[in-house]
Amino acid sequence: MRIALLGFSIECNRFAPSATQQDFDTRCWVVGEEVVTDARAAFPKALGEMPGFVADMDAAGPWEPQGILLAMAEPNGPVEHAVFARMMATWRAGLETLRGRVDGVYCVLHGAGLTTELDDPEGALQALVREVLGSDVPVVCSYDLHANVSDAMVRDCDAFIGYRTNPHLDMRQRGAESAQVMRRLLAGTRAFRALRRLPIVAPTVSMLTAQGPYAEVINLGQAWAKEDPRIINVSVMGGFAYGDTPFNGMAMVVTATDQVAADALAARLALAAWERRDRFVARLTPLEEAARMARDSAVPLAFADVADNPGGGGRGNTMFILEAFLDAGVEGCLIGVIHDPLLAAEAHTSGQGARFTARFNRPQGTLQADDAFSHAFAAEAEVVALSDGRVTGRRGIYGGTAMTLGATAALRIGGITVVVISIRTQCADPAFLEHLGLDIAAARCVVVKSRGHFRGGFDEFFSHDRIVEVDAPGLTSPILSRFAWTRLPRPVLPLDPETSWTL
Repeated sequence: MRIALLGFSIECNRFAPSATQQDFDTRCWVVGEEVVTDARAAFPKALGEMPGFVADMDAAGPWEPQGILLAMAEPNGPVEHAVFARMMATWRAGLETLRGRVDGVYCVLHGAGLTTELDDPEGALQALVREVLGSDVPVVCSYDLHANVSDAMVRDCDAFIGYRTNPHLDMRQRGAESAQVMRRLLAGTRAFRALRRLPIVAPTVSMLTAQGPYAEVINLGQAWAKEDPRIINVSVMGGFAYGDTPFNGMAMVVTATDQVAADALAARLALAAWERRDRFVARLTPLEEAARMARDSAVPLAFADVADNPGGGGRGNTMFILEAFLDAGVEGCLIGVIHDPLLAAEAHTSGQGARFTARFNRPQGTLQADDAFSHAFAAEAEVVALSDGRVTGRRGIYGGTAMTLGATAALRIGGITVVVISIRTQCADPAFLEHLGLDIAAARCVVVKSRGHFRGGFDEFFSHDRIVEVDAPGLTSPILSRFAWTRLPRPVLPLDPETSWTL
């Protein structure tokens, strides 16, 4: 079996600064044979889907992987269109060399990508695959569950496979499932797909899969799928509000060996999600109350800065929680990770043990005026620890992944230790703090610049009832009424209480 391997994975926030080539270069840009080499590495650059697919195919018997381009970046603003155009040219060239000589195509996609010109780059990539290879070559695509599902994304694939866990802990399993489905298609199975989209644009904090309404719908889908052997895959896609696309909305996508079965299950699931519509809301803790809790709590707590989540396009550098906690006299606190390359560089120049005035969010080239929330702040600091930021993820979404944070420093400011990094990413893995010698278990509280993926990494320290989601300003605030939407379909819940829907 000769399988083409390619991918485009970035979650794009319409309100954040544009993503550049450098954003992909610093995270994952692998071309040709390197796609396969990286997937088979002990600690790959790529997240789990491609390694999972390759490992499952390797275990099943001889095959010929044909890597083209896998481009992944941390969530950001829309990708500069010229960068995406170069990707499209690379994919086209690779696919054309395989025309008539390839048996299937596996695409690692996110589903919430944007470019500065396109609302649906994933759909454009899938259309390219069909244009070059035709409709007879099986195409299997895996997606993040935050995908905003367009009609094109469902039309131009044979099997649609979405994550089931949030935080995302099943990427490798979904890659393996994609390989298994690919082999079924190559053996002659014919697949049909059904899509049902709802006028529900769920706040990010309402889409956890351990509990809550989203978890219930996902679990129902898996249970009902087991009752019908015609069902190949059920994907309940929560969507990504900040993409602000015309096709935003919770979506049910079913792949089956029979169109009637796919349509029926997608409709049944859509009704189940609609019945839970009033529960897809954000319930956050006011900043002042969070500061009081951090100071006075008798048990250790984790505070999620959900409004400045780099995992959703936030810049990872707002000062609101740090300032509030300092003003409240919070002690024994760790805050991570704040993106500030200039400050990290100054700490490295000063050296461990140095004391200096730490100036956050100074103008730094193109990062000047990064967003309206990244205001300057200064405080006296001591350099506690330094590193080059090369870390292997220990748990959760980054577990086993080679990560690069750039020049990294731990700064003690009053009773708070702040970890500053040079390459923006969310604080989803304890290793980001631990590699500096910081003891999370000994901290009175920890603040993470993350919306939810930290739950898959920090759960060994903080149970669900010890996590506080803080209401502070930022580009990823779950309070959706704070954004100036331009493309979002209206009316939608929870923005428009009058929203109605029928199957």
